[in-house]
Amino acid sequence: MQNKGLEIYGWCTMTSHIHMIIGSPADKPERIMQNMKRHTSEQLKEAIKNNYSESRKEWMLWMKEKAGKQNSNNINFQLWQQHNNPVELSNQKIAWQKLEYIHQNPVKAGIVEKAEDYLYSSARNYYGMKGLMDIDLLDPLIITI
Repeated sequence: MQNKGLEIYGWCTMTSHIHMIIGSPADKPERIMQNMKRHTSEQLKEAIKNNYSESRKEWMLWMKEKAGKQNSNNINFQLWQQHNNPVELSNQKIAWQKLEYIHQNPVKAGIVEKAEDYLYSSARNYYGMKGLMDIDLLDPLIITI
C-alpha cells in the first residue's frame, strides 16, 4: 500500500476484525478502503489456492465463494464485510485516544498482558521495538494547560 500513498499510523489485527489509523494526501479514505479490501481479498484467495498443505482449503474457498455469490457487490468471492466504521480523527488528542484503544484490544481480549507484547499490532513500534511493518508514528501528544 505504500506505493499507493497510504500512511499507516496504527493498526491491530484481531481474530475477527482489524483496526487501523490511516491517511493519504492523495486519496479519499473510502477509496483507500476499497482498494485495500480488493487487494487483500485477491491475495488471500490466491494464498489459499496455492497452499497445498492446508487441509481446509476447499472448505474455505467454498465458504468465501458462497458469500460472494449472495452479495451483488461481489463477483464470486467475499472476504470483507461491506461496511466500515470510519471515524475522523480531527485532532491529535483523539488520534492518541484511538491509538490507545486499538493497542489495548488484545490486552482486553486476554491474549497478552501488555500491548507491546502483541505481535500483530503497531504497539511494538510505539514502544521502540521492531514491528511487523514500518509505520508513520503519530507526533507526540503535547498538552499544555
